[in-house]
Amino acid sequence: MNRPPHVTVPPHAAAPPRLIELDGGTLRRFDGEADLPEFFAVIEESLDHLRPWMPWVAEHSRAKTAEFLAGRAELWDSGREFTYAIVCDGAIVGTCGLFRREDTPAEAREIGYWLHPAATGRGLATGAARALAAEAFRLPGVTHVEIVHDPANPASGAVPARLGFTEHLRRPAEVLAPAETGEELVWRLTRDQAPAR
Repeated sequence: MNRPPHVTVPPHAAAPPRLIELDGGTLRRFDGEADLPEFFAVIEESLDHLRPWMPWVAEHSRAKTAEFLAGRAELWDSGREFTYAIVCDGAIVGTCGLFRREDTPAEAREIGYWLHPAATGRGLATGAARALAAEAFRLPGVTHVEIVHDPANPASGAVPARLGFTEHLRRPAEVLAPAETGEELVWRLTRDQAPAR
């Protein structure tokens, strides 16, 4: 996932559905502690795949995973962040989220995602991002959605390119993970460009 946002959104904000069906998979809201064993195992199996790009991997532990899952309900209910398990054939294979960074305007949302390496190449990340973009534009006042990644990570960039996002800007970024270059590429999709689900 992208770096977590820290932003205050008014309570009782609109929220997307807890369950979203995709071609070949499902997005479902995390179920807190009940998902811990399976989600922790998925992360453990994905560490080499994630380590180059995900700063949080350096501090990965069962306790950190439990803390992450424990915080999802409050973030969801407050409207700050909507995080889903990506499920394929009944198993969690990754995660995705729709959120707002604290330094972005109220009308913007960002999408982040990652997959277990065995689940890549099936269109799941693209389907998840398509679904979350559609849900973002159902939230009050949202005019555009962004996907942000390091330019050296072409797999992440292939998703917004497939969905009609346009390269919006490149900006300096702190290097926090081993393969990061110190630059972020920001892709943007506006409401009138949104793909149909």
